[in-house]
Parts: sequence; C-alpha cells; structure tokens
Amino acid sequence: MAGVLRGRHLNRVLTCRAFSAARGRMCVQEDARQIFWSAVCAVLPPCMIRRSLAVRDSCNPPILECGGREFPLHSNVYLVGFGKAVLGMAAAVEQIVGQHIVRGVISVPRGMEESLLHAGKRYCHSTLNTVPIIPREMLLVPGSRVRVMGGAEYNMADDAALEAAAEIKSLAEKLTDRDVLITLISGGGSALLPAPMPPLTLQDKQTVTRQLALRGASIQELNTLRRALSQLKGGGLARAAYPAQVISLILSDVIGDDLDVIASGPTVCSGHNTEECLQILAKYNLRDSVPGAVEGVLLSRPPTISHGDFSHVHNILIGSNLMALREAERESVGLGYLPLLLSAAVSGDVREVCRFFSLLAQLICSILTCSPEEGQLEQEILSLTTELAIPDLNLADRLQDLRASGDVKAVCVLCGGETTVLVQGEGRGGRNQELALRVAQEWHRAQASMEGCEVLFLSGGTDGQDGPTEAAGALSYPELVVHAQDSGLDVGASLNRSDSHGFFSQLNGGRNLLVTGLTGTNVMDVQMLLIRRKERSEDLPGTDQ
Repeated sequence: MAGVLRGRHLNRVLTCRAFSAARGRMCVQEDARQIFWSAVCAVLPPCMIRRSLAVRDSCNPPILECGGREFPLHSNVYLVGFGKAVLGMAAAVEQIVGQHIVRGVISVPRGMEESLLHAGKRYCHSTLNTVPIIPREMLLVPGSRVRVMGGAEYNMADDAALEAAAEIKSLAEKLTDRDVLITLISGGGSALLPAPMPPLTLQDKQTVTRQLALRGASIQELNTLRRALSQLKGGGLARAAYPAQVISLILSDVIGDDLDVIASGPTVCSGHNTEECLQILAKYNLRDSVPGAVEGVLLSRPPTISHGDFSHVHNILIGSNLMALREAERESVGLGYLPLLLSAAVSGDVREVCRFFSLLAQLICSILTCSPEEGQLEQEILSLTTELAIPDLNLADRLQDLRASGDVKAVCVLCGGETTVLVQGEGRGGRNQELALRVAQEWHRAQASMEGCEVLFLSGGTDGQDGPTEAAGALSYPELVVHAQDSGLDVGASLNRSDSHGFFSQLNGGRNLLVTGLTGTNVMDVQMLLIRRKERSEDLPGTDQ
C-alpha cells in the first residue's frame, strides 16, 4: 500500500510541475498535508507499543518483557493511563498482554473514542491526501477490562477528569508487591490527571493554570506549579502504587523529552521547591490574583519534598517529536524535496518565531534563485537564531548542505517543538494557527524576495487540536494577506483579537485550515516550509537554451 501511495504522489508531483502558479500552490498544499500526516502516523500508538512490549506465553509462568527487564505474569497486571494518545496505547497493550490484565482505568480526552471509532479514513480537503487509519488497532476490544473515562475538554481539567484521577489513585493504592502496574503517559496527561492537594479545589487549580497560560507561561513553568499542587504529579502516582512494580511507557510532548515534565511526571522521582513556584507566580504578576489556597498549600508544605525510594519504577520513553520529523523527512524525499531537518526544540513566543520562518523562507528562495540578497538575509537570520537560542539548530551547516546539493528545485524545511501565545482578545485560535497567520503577515512585507518560488508554511499539532478549536493548525503563503484583503478580512484585527481560527475559517472557504480530528497521539507540533523554485524557460523540456 505504501508503495502504491508513494507512486501516486510521485506522479502527482510530476504533473504539478506543468500547472499554473495558482495550481502550483494547491499541489504544494497537498504535499504539505501528506508530509504532515506521515509524521503523525509514525507516532501512532500501536507501532510504538509493539516496539517496547512483549509477552512470552511459552514460559511457565509467562514473562512480560519491557525495557530489558522481565516480569513474571500470574493474573497480576493492572493498567492505568492518561493523555491524548493513551486510548490507542491501551488498545495496543491489551492486544499484547491480553488475559493477564486484571483491571484498568484510563483517562482520555472527551470524544476520543468517538473520533477514532469513525476514523476509517481521514480526509484533508483532497482525495489525494487520504491516510488510512485502522480503528480496531486504536480501540479496546468489546468487554475490555480497562475502563475508559473521558474528560478535560479542550485540554482543561474538569470534574470528569477529577473523577478519573480518583479512580486511578484508588487502583494504585490497592496494589501489592506481587503486582505490575503498566502506566501509559502522553501529552495532555496533566489535565487528565487532576488531584489537587487539599484544601485546593479543582477550580482553584484551573484558575491558576488558566492565568499562567494566558500570560504566556511555558509548559515547564505550568508543570512546576501543577506538580507542587497535586497529589499524583511529581512522582505521586508511583508513591501511591508502592510496592508494586511500575512500568511507565511514555510518549513525549515536551522539548528535550524531560520525563519529569511530560504530564508533570507522575511516575518520575522529582522534588518540590516552594521558592521556585513562588518566583513563577511573581514573574507573571499573579501572586496577588491567584486563589488564596494556592499560596497556602505552597507555604504549608516543606520547602523541598524528599524523593523517596523509586527502585520499583521503570520509566521508558517510547516516542517523541523527533521520531515524527524523521518520518516526515523520508516522506518529503519521496515527494521530490530536499529535506532540511533543523530542530525538534522550537519554542518561544509566536511573535518572535514567525520572524525566523519568514526570514528562512526568503533566504532559501534567494539561494534557489541566486538572488543578490542572499548574504544580507543570511546575516539577519543567523543573528535572529542567536536571540531565539533554538537548541541543535546548526542552521549555518544546513544552509551549506543546501548550497552543496547542486541545482535544487524544491526544499522541505522541518522543525518541531511547542511555541507560546499571549492571548489578547476574545477570539478563538491556537499557537499553530496564529503562527501561520503571523508568518503570512511577515511575508506580506517581503513578497518581492520570494517571487521566483512557490512558498508554503504549515504549522500543526500532532494531536489534531490547536487550542479550543476543531483544527490542528493552518497553512499560509506569501499572497495570503492580499487575498484576505480582497475578501474583506483584516489580518491585524484578527491577531489583535486572538482570532486566528475565525480568520482562517473565513479565508478561501476554510481550505487553509489543517483539520484532522483527534489523532490519538501527541508529540507537540510540526512546522514545515515547502519552497519550490518556479519553472524557468531552461527547465522546460523542448525549450531552446
């Protein structure tokens, strides 16, 4: 099947080269959607779990193998999980461990089961971008011993998630030293495992989390507070499960893959620093506006909680953003692009990050078209990357690779990570849609430098949900602002209202939105620049030189 699809896409790329500029942009959009889907499919739960977990039923007793360790099985396996990818992860574990599972409870986003149940195929505005997903591999079997509890709509903890966390805590506390607890953790797990430290209420935690998010706090800062205010985060679940053996299979949704940050580290040995939490609140001017119980809990606890004995815990990272980007890189080669995989650690405010992608597109266009602006653009972007401090970027080396590749006609730049947005209005949007819109706004001021190329930018969340919207992200291009003006849309006004979703919903009939539905996985975001040199007379067959 993969070979057939790849052949179709190669034929489509060859066909696209003969089309007009407008049609060319449509073809580039189709390529971008296909490359994005390849990244998502690479980190779907079934393949990741199968690489990490196995059972030898031929032994007596049967043996569970995971992370280089062996665990005897005798009706002693329990399963818990929380996160956007956990339903598919649990289904894969159930297929492998099967009858050895006694009981399980997983907390997943509301609507996840329905989304996957009806996901025979995904469509991205074009039948050429159909990506098959097999629902039965992502869903538990009928009569499963694992209870599925849905909550945390739009990634905000709620009463349903609170109830699920209580069930998970109760299950863990009843385990013995003969038991094995398989814990499945993925992005979104923090909101799906709320267990506030008394006397905090769920509303108190929601308030402080929302306030920090609206002020542009990083995921690391959010999780630092979440750990300090929770019974289960920061190793709390592992402590509750002692003395059972705990196997945590973790899908990373954070830059650097720090296990104590993913879902706030419920099975990771970590300490709690009261002063650090207070400094974060002060940084965003929130010490006087958060609920009074928040500081009360922080100040009443010891300055640092001891780590305790975690020898019963085995944390295993099974997937990450880089894995998704590697698959996108392979797919782009099949579609005729030279890939430049830059970094899986892009972060920071979208207002700064947009300048990076805007300048990078202009620079690559200047290289492909031998423009005299190349030197000046390179100096600008190298200076900017120093300010952004993106880890492992090595941009100068990647640009040298591009120049050494000869007569390149098409380039695919790939990045991943997680940006932040300062919410300013009552509109709807998310970091990916706003980033795409801001990149287009930057390009509007510099269209002349890209006239010789077809250029497209895509930013999308691998979980299929960007902020409180139905879109995973959006696609933008240099002429977008002009097209918006022709349609009576105002880019600046939309950004001032934080209404990127409203903008893209109205532009071009919504065709620039990246709509996937919930994907059942989550490894942060994928950003992509597709740049294809427009055909010159010497490129066309049968043209005299």
